[in-house]
Amino acid sequence: MAIIRAVIPLADLLPDTITPYISLMIVGFFVGSFGHLARSRFLVGVGIAMIFAATLLLPLAVIASEEEPPAPSDIYAPGTK
Repeated sequence: MAIIRAVIPLADLLPDTITPYISLMIVGFFVGSFGHLARSRFLVGVGIAMIFAATLLLPLAVIASEEEPPAPSDIYAPGTK
């Protein structure tokens, strides 16, 4: 008897727009700032982790889990869109 596993691509779970990532980054700055004011190393670390996840980890996860890269017609030169 074979076990069939359903594979859920990570790109389907993560948002395609930039708004959630910017929001997570801003909240991370606030948490880190509050951690500095409260002299809490834990809150500073959580804030830094949130900023790191929003700017690097989650966007890389979306790119790495896409089935195929975008078509060349969807790619614009910087400053042309």
